[in-house]
Amino acid sequence: MPSSIVAQMLRSGLYTAVIGRSVRFYQSTGSTMDDVAEWARTGAGEGAVVVAETQSASRGRMGRRWVSDEGNLYFSVLFRPEPDALPLLSPLAGVAVARSIRQVAGLHPSIKWPNDVMIDGRKVAGILAESALSGSQVQHAIVGIGINVALDVSSDPEIAATATSLNRAAEAEINRAELLRRILQHMDALYLDIRRGRSPIPEWRRWLDTLGQRVIVTHYGAADTGLAEDIDEQGNLLLRTEAGELLTLTAGDITLRPAEGATVRNA
Repeated sequence: MPSSIVAQMLRSGLYTAVIGRSVRFYQSTGSTMDDVAEWARTGAGEGAVVVAETQSASRGRMGRRWVSDEGNLYFSVLFRPEPDALPLLSPLAGVAVARSIRQVAGLHPSIKWPNDVMIDGRKVAGILAESALSGSQVQHAIVGIGINVALDVSSDPEIAATATSLNRAAEAEINRAELLRRILQHMDALYLDIRRGRSPIPEWRRWLDTLGQRVIVTHYGAADTGLAEDIDEQGNLLLRTEAGELLTLTAGDITLRPAEGATVRNA
């Protein structure tokens, strides 16, 4: 049986201070998010990672289905951050994934606010952040990442028109173990930066293709059309409505899609 992507990654060397100090690999599991949550409850240290070849109960933001077939990349990372670092974890992961795709696949990704990594307007990766709180204290936070590496998107009508894979976009077979290694190393460096008071938001802003677009957002059952004007220090979207009002929208509140005639700003 071929060695796991984790074994391949570790042979190449994982040079991190926090992320990846403990790594578990499952050929098949329900959800790496759930696996890390259970591991956290039984004492896993910060930086623990679960990687799976396939998932049977994977999920994206707002409970959406995430196709988790063999040959792609699915993993979750445990954090035990200070409360003010909590909203920075999803942007941190987005920057790490975008950097790594550019380095390993030679592609030019962008990020659709808040957590979709895109190639030429099609989704190639998604990021999910969940946390467990006790009062104002963060017990733990988990960031899950799913990347379409070899996925045949044409075989699934639900995503055929909106998704792509790295192999398809690069017209080459991307090394998953090297991609995983780069992402974990970038996540580690960015997390250490947060601890030193340096935010990933300025770089995340540069990867975002949402800014400058007219978008339709749906939040609390209502829809607004406006200009995605900027993001704030916590990564919230600043939307200038057609009535001139400036709304601050958090990722948990909304779904977002381009409005007719929207323009795309490349990263």
